[in-house]
Amino acid sequence: MTDDSKYTRQTVTHVHTWVPDKLFSVRVTRDDAYAFQPGQFARVGLPGAEDPEGPPTLWRAYSMVSAPRQPWLEFYSIVVPEGLFSPRMARLRPGDALYVEKAPYGFLTLERFAPGGDLWLLASGTGLSAYLSILRDPAVWRAYRRIILVHGVRTAAELAYREEIEGWRNDPSLAELFSAEPGKLTYLPIATREALPGMPQARLTTLIADGGLERLAGLPLDPEQAKIMLCGNPDMLADARKLLGERGFKPGRRGIPGNLAVENYW
Repeated sequence: MTDDSKYTRQTVTHVHTWVPDKLFSVRVTRDDAYAFQPGQFARVGLPGAEDPEGPPTLWRAYSMVSAPRQPWLEFYSIVVPEGLFSPRMARLRPGDALYVEKAPYGFLTLERFAPGGDLWLLASGTGLSAYLSILRDPAVWRAYRRIILVHGVRTAAELAYREEIEGWRNDPSLAELFSAEPGKLTYLPIATREALPGMPQARLTTLIADGGLERLAGLPLDPEQAKIMLCGNPDMLADARKLLGERGFKPGRRGIPGNLAVENYW
């Protein structure tokens, strides 16, 4: 590969299946020169099916699940049954190649907000990815008073990374922050097709509209104090953005920090 190539060849080291034939994560090696901010995404590539040993010709965007300080890259994906890319990515095994463009992309980063107040991270499905990278960065725990992570799915089986999230209180790298502020993180796993203990069976947009999220978190969605990130399917984003806009939430512009950041994960 020449030095002027726009991508690097990385090697798959681990594949985790969350829901067979539906949800999976892939971990690959990371080029030493690849730098990104938590919340950004990569363009990853595979060769065409007609030439599996050839150069990458199919490219898709995936947010990094891994933190910038970790020596690998990890991506979380849904399998689109008729898709050209995700079914093949799901079949990758350790030792296989996955190509990564040298430049990261995206603006779903904490730079969009002024520090302080409460950080709300609202995701549907695999939109959770960017938030995992953000929450693996100790800086976010110092920047906000409270952090509310909301993950909307259909069934409990789709709550990927749930065990890890719930175990962060025992993470040595975060122990000091948690011991000082034991209630800093609120994790709200919400399913639409299955009742979870202590959680309503509802869409995220319904819970925004009827005040359910605020009751669950014990915090108001106050545009003076709350900063909100939205990541997920376009329908959820459009409806949530409208509801939050009516309450005074809006993206930043012309260098002025806002209190709403949105990214399509589709």
